[in-house]
Amino acid sequence: MNESYILSLLVFSPIIGIVLLAFIPKAQEQTLKLVGFLSTLPALVLAFVLYSYYRGGTDLTSFSEKIGWFGILGKGQPFSVDYELGINGFSLVMVLLTAVLSTLAAIASIHIKKEWKGYFILFLFLEIGMLGVFLAENLVLFFLFFEITLVTMFFLIGKWGYFEKEKAAFRFLIYNGIGSAILLIVIMVIFAKTGTTNIHAITSMMASPSGALPTGDLSSGLKYGLLIALLIAFGIKLPIFPLHTWMLHVHVQAPPSIVMLHSGVLLKIGAFGFIRFGVGFFPEEFSNMAWLIALLGVINLLYGAFLAFIQTDFKMVLAYSSISHMGIVLIGLGSLNEAGIQGAIFQVVSHGLISALLFFLIGVLYERVGTSQIDKLGGLAKVMPLTSGFLLAGAMASLGLPGMSGFVSEFMAFLGLFKTMPVLAAVGAIGIIMTAVYLLRAVLNVTYGKTSPTYEKVYDITKIELVPVLILLGLIVLIGVYPNVLSEPLQLVLENIVQGTRG
Repeated sequence: MNESYILSLLVFSPIIGIVLLAFIPKAQEQTLKLVGFLSTLPALVLAFVLYSYYRGGTDLTSFSEKIGWFGILGKGQPFSVDYELGINGFSLVMVLLTAVLSTLAAIASIHIKKEWKGYFILFLFLEIGMLGVFLAENLVLFFLFFEITLVTMFFLIGKWGYFEKEKAAFRFLIYNGIGSAILLIVIMVIFAKTGTTNIHAITSMMASPSGALPTGDLSSGLKYGLLIALLIAFGIKLPIFPLHTWMLHVHVQAPPSIVMLHSGVLLKIGAFGFIRFGVGFFPEEFSNMAWLIALLGVINLLYGAFLAFIQTDFKMVLAYSSISHMGIVLIGLGSLNEAGIQGAIFQVVSHGLISALLFFLIGVLYERVGTSQIDKLGGLAKVMPLTSGFLLAGAMASLGLPGMSGFVSEFMAFLGLFKTMPVLAAVGAIGIIMTAVYLLRAVLNVTYGKTSPTYEKVYDITKIELVPVLILLGLIVLIGVYPNVLSEPLQLVLENIVQGTRG
């Protein structure tokens, strides 16, 4: 294998599946589903190959790729935009998360009932977009991959979702379209001021003590403006209150396999972008706004927790839970120390795995019973004991049970904030208590509540459905018991972030 092109092979490997699917008759359901699943495996294998190279001591920067793409004529030297891919510890972790969840979501797609050919073609394009976002080394390429995820998600929600799928799809498109427009404006301003779209070059320029840029200085006011614009653009994606309402509809109306990717990966693009561009490009301004980031995190945490407590639909409980847990990411970032930022990134990965597990299990329940209303799901432990047990395990992971990934991420994020803003951290801790309350209330009502009369033909989780559950639960426990599996790749990235914010 030519190591110099491994990143391109990783990003575009799903194209093989897209081409194969194009030649398979649309009525061959089993063949289409099998090819769709198998087409996610090359990216999964390549992601673990990269991880094994890293564990073997290979410098990740050796995998960087750069090819001339196109130029823009200007006064003097023309601007050039290159095709650039690169990887560091943070993006390696996100690529692994994306590859694992894509393969498991492909397995979860066994429940898709119609037009399997179009579904898997869009599914694989979505995987290309997600992988590309984390590996893009220039802003133009990042934006293009970002847009691929937006377009494919719109059709996957609107075509294969539930009763109000069109409304959910258009809400998704409008909100995320606004975020994309804001992001594009920021990219154009940065491009105009720096003369480059290379992310590493821009980060170095912004960190330069002289502050001089090739095509003109960025004023302090403009820097704050660009940082706030990034906060809004990626805050819509994360989402941050009050930019969250679109996400609730997506989590309820999209098919479970797509919600696994949306909650597990796509929401995390917001955190990834804000860390890489917001913190990376404007470290001094971010440092001065850290209190606001932490405050927004506490608001997210408490708002999501209290609203989750009063929901009657299990999907809505998990949707508000996602909002609450994304608050922990902001809390960790706002702490501006290594423990907190590490906790934020751990939370990105941990919530990705836990939310994918819980939404998959809700999808299994919905397939059997045809509802996700809590009051209609009582007594499931009698007819679906294995599913009920896994559901309780997922809830325990989400509320931060020691030995699971949720505990590690929440502990470090709050440890970081208690060091810098103890009063705010104490207020935010109420949200952690509420998490236990609303999750246990929902799960216990579903598993041990009054038995519903609609369980005549209900059966427990099948062998093929068991595969994603066991893999996700295994990864959650692995990170909880051995956090170094994540912290080692992140170490250098964390040091650079903390050093940058401290000037």
